[in-house]
Amino acid sequence: MAGFVSRNAWTFGLAAFLALLLVATKIIQPSFGIDGLDSVSRAALPFALATLGMSIVIIAGGIDLSIGSIMAVASVTAAVMMQGQSDGLSVPIVLFVLAFGALIGAINGALIVITRVPDIVVTLATLFVLEGAAILILESPGGAIAPWLRELIVGGLPIPGLGWIPKSLVVLVVSAAVIWMPISRSKLGLMLYAIGSDKLAAFRSGVPVSRTKIISYALAGLFAALGGLAVTMSTGIGEPIPGPYLLASVAAAVLGGVSLTGGKGGLIGPILAVFILRLMRLDLTLLSVDPNATSIIEGTVMVAVVMFGGLLAVRGKKS
Repeated sequence: MAGFVSRNAWTFGLAAFLALLLVATKIIQPSFGIDGLDSVSRAALPFALATLGMSIVIIAGGIDLSIGSIMAVASVTAAVMMQGQSDGLSVPIVLFVLAFGALIGAINGALIVITRVPDIVVTLATLFVLEGAAILILESPGGAIAPWLRELIVGGLPIPGLGWIPKSLVVLVVSAAVIWMPISRSKLGLMLYAIGSDKLAAFRSGVPVSRTKIISYALAGLFAALGGLAVTMSTGIGEPIPGPYLLASVAAAVLGGVSLTGGKGGLIGPILAVFILRLMRLDLTLLSVDPNATSIIEGTVMVAVVMFGGLLAVRGKKS
């Protein structure tokens, strides 16, 4: 037991800090309750899904700057294709959007492997391509989402004896569990951590480095597509302009215990980190801090977290 707590001390610390923030939010606004938690959870859902995708790529030793753009393309594609369609057709459209996101991620990974161009350069180029593609699909926010998809994240799910928990939180946990848990406990999960820890050692141990890297980007694309769908499910329309998901996802991944040098971390910490960052923003708003100052504070915290993670990564390499 002591060993388990010691190995997950960072995650337990994040959970404790999140609990303190919830108490602080309740003190700042006494009316904050389950409805407020539902609102925070819905706002955090796209950020959390983007962070999950980014975390997997970083664990495998890479980084994906196109996460936000993939989300924008997924959002507008879903909104345009579902507009005026029956509920029955929305299911294959959702599957198509998810497969499309995974394909874009796989193309990112294949370009990095085949051209040997640094992942930052490749995904930065993809970012601009996808930004243009999203605006070509939908020039301004519009389209429509199937009503049942919107209802999927609005309100609470009754839990006997516990009241209810936000549906959006259930969607997040189920998405992470269904996609990541089987992978993390399989040979593929070990290979993702192996190429992130030491690519050469992994290659000499028989790990198919190129194929594993492509899969990591495909998984990031899949989570990004889920994030784009979550944006459309929250607003009811497609959003062609990428939101502030790139820096937020990197910051949350690092704050959640994922090492920027790869090979270390999980997905529970990053999810807790997303909620911490969203609650900090809510508290600043409740304290009537100027919105511009809120953006400055939030951006400063994110940059500080990323820089701190970078310093730890450099020190880790030297040691």
